[in-house]
Amino acid sequence: MSGDMDKVMAAFNIAVGAAAAGKETNMFFTFWGLKAIQKGNMTGQSLFGRMMAVLNRGGINRIGPSRFNFGGMGRWMFKKMMKDHKVIGLEELRQTAVELGVKMYPCQMSMEVMEIGRGDLIDEISDPCGVAAMLEMSDHSRQTLFI
Repeated sequence: MSGDMDKVMAAFNIAVGAAAAGKETNMFFTFWGLKAIQKGNMTGQSLFGRMMAVLNRGGINRIGPSRFNFGGMGRWMFKKMMKDHKVIGLEELRQTAVELGVKMYPCQMSMEVMEIGRGDLIDEISDPCGVAAMLEMSDHSRQTLFI
């Protein structure tokens, strides 16, 4: 999953819709997409890990749109427009996914490269796994989407 606000919104909308329809639903988060399941500020060990933590701070509420971000104004604008149109925010949408039993898998390799610890991610996620494990899960699915 991408780390852009609109793409995260689309992924969670699809996941919530599928889970609400009674379908087993799994989500796989790689690289910047991990921000969608991040608690808040991360901690890194190396110099680059600490730099990554500073640049990638804040979790799901600090995700910006893929276009028209305007240095953070785009995020504020989209949140305001969503509120005005009574569309729930990303954090509420993620919580709805959790409540509906959507399984969220962080990518082990992405976590290692970006120095993201299990404790940096929300408690409701499943154990980290690799691409091979996710592909095994998707072999048994009727639909697979990449956002």
